[in-house]
Amino acid sequence: MNSEQTQTKWGQFIPLVTVFFFWGFVAASNDILIPVFKEAFKLSQSQSQLVSLAFYIAYTVGALIYNGISVVMKQDIVNRIGYKNGLALGLAISAVGTLLFYPAANTGSFALMLSGLFIVALGFSLQQTVANPLAIALGPITTGSQRLTLAGGINNFGTTIGPLIVSFAIFGSNTGATSNISIESVKIPYLILGAAFIAVAIFLKFSSLPDRPELSEATDGEAKIEGSALKFPQLVLGMIAIFLYVGVEVSTASNLPAYMEKDLGFAIADVAPYISLYWASLMIGRWTGAVEAFTDNMSTQKILRFIAPYLAFGVFLIVNAIAKHDLGPFYVYALIILVLIGADMASKGNPARMLLIFSGFGILATLIGMFTTGMVSVYAFTSVGLFCSTLWPCIFTLAVSGLGKHTSQGSSFLIMMIMGGGIVSWLQGFISEFTGIQYSYIIGVLCFAYLAFYAWRVSSILRSQGISFDKKISGGH
Repeated sequence: MNSEQTQTKWGQFIPLVTVFFFWGFVAASNDILIPVFKEAFKLSQSQSQLVSLAFYIAYTVGALIYNGISVVMKQDIVNRIGYKNGLALGLAISAVGTLLFYPAANTGSFALMLSGLFIVALGFSLQQTVANPLAIALGPITTGSQRLTLAGGINNFGTTIGPLIVSFAIFGSNTGATSNISIESVKIPYLILGAAFIAVAIFLKFSSLPDRPELSEATDGEAKIEGSALKFPQLVLGMIAIFLYVGVEVSTASNLPAYMEKDLGFAIADVAPYISLYWASLMIGRWTGAVEAFTDNMSTQKILRFIAPYLAFGVFLIVNAIAKHDLGPFYVYALIILVLIGADMASKGNPARMLLIFSGFGILATLIGMFTTGMVSVYAFTSVGLFCSTLWPCIFTLAVSGLGKHTSQGSSFLIMMIMGGGIVSWLQGFISEFTGIQYSYIIGVLCFAYLAFYAWRVSSILRSQGISFDKKISGGH
């Protein structure tokens, strides 16, 4: 690929990642809505997790609708209408969901709030089905997972500022507020968000994004298994992995406010910077994991592996400084980031090895959070975000490797499993009513344990099909 072609690909990639930003902004903002709704509507911890359940179950419903319509039409929807139209349609659906926040806030209806979030995520389901394989397709396959990691880093810029903006919209500058929470203050930011959805849909429609990108065809090794995408064991096991990965990522953050309030005595509004830190941790990890997408030079990559995470951490500090939060408690986190850098270097760019190493550190961080107290436990739980950071692109890349013409169908099946974010969050909330919030994080340990197993098992599955990521990535260097 010459430099002109490379520049054209990046020109197409940049507008695409706008939708990744939206997914992060809304998903992380839910973690602020959960304690707010819990207080305003007098909900139990498990009932408050219906926010996550309604949001993430929509991905499954959306994927089922997608596959159902494709069966009736006897043709894949996105292949029929094109990738740009698919993204624009998904954004329009999400915009409709934001409109429900207006009557929901005026009437104080929890059910209508949940309905709005459900429809927003329904649109996200279609967007993700299109955007994830498209991000992989906009360049060499050898750096596909790194490109997806980079897109995830933009996603996590949204997750970093989302909680802060929504918190400010609800509480204003009074960060110590613990009462008189106004549900009506939620409607304006979500109406603005809906307008942004429509604006980006129009922008993408007229952008240079390809309507039908060239996806890699099956190689000799990939052609050994014929039939539907579900005949590929890497995909089926990967679907479970996506379910549990999204589950542990979301449940760790969505149950953290309750832990900090009940066990550590934080006010609801004061939790926002720590939720922001958790999601910023994913941004830190993804910026670190994406350096290979920029250069093949090994020396430059080593330098960027130290610069990228602290640049992302700097973004977090700047955003919180603008929000006038005390930055003192966060500087120590710079030392924890060194662990991430070491884990990333040990993975050597191999997605299976990275999944195994990062899952192991995820288990360790969660156990430390469970069996320590005070701010040590908070930093341990927020550091789970560092080790969740690159798991989505690792799992997604491993699960669709070798699918060839079944890649689009496999992608929709993986998107369907995002429902784990809601189900696992609700399960942890339910368990917490018996064990307490802190020990309910055993759910996260179990999730990471399966992810480590998948990393080990999928390696042998792909080798048997003649697929080696070590060979591909070393060739890229």
